Amino acid sequence: MFLSFIASFLVARAFATLNPSTVVVTGGIHFHHFWYGLVLIVASGALGIMHYDPRFSRLYAVLFGLGGGLVGDEVGLLLTLGNYNSVLTLYFFVTVVSVGAMLVLLSRYREELEYDVISLGYGERLVYLGIGVASFSSLWFAAGLPFPGALVLATGAAVAAAGLWQHGR
Repeated sequence: MFLSFIASFLVARAFATLNPSTVVVTGGIHFHHFWYGLVLIVASGALGIMHYDPRFSRLYAVLFGLGGGLVGDEVGLLLTLGNYNSVLTLYFFVTVVSVGAMLVLLSRYREELEYDVISLGYGERLVYLGIGVASFSSLWFAAGLPFPGALVLATGAAVAAAGLWQHGR
């Protein structure tokens, strides 16, 4: 599903970018590929529920991923109500790929990750938590809100410093 999502998203983005004048208009209605993606998502979901057969589960996952990629390519257009080239689509794609990659890694290396996290000491956990909190400050700074960004950054730095102090004891 994840791989077909990526392939569908990239092909849709490339096609729409290289052929901006190619549109399907019927009865005065412009059919974006969002609708084709939605049909694939609904159809694969319905088939997976109504016709449960393990032999077809991979096919349903591929169809769902293809539909998700088509819908995902239209995120900027849907959220801005008209700007197909919105940077929101890029953010959406990067987020989905990042989370998807983490889930793939988690499914394969779960035991190793659990051991690595459980074996951390209290101070180390605080350091990592502080770094994570501090990294979220970039969202505030990127949104043009320096005061909340500085507050989150300072909180993360304080938690990380407490973790370093605890780890050093």
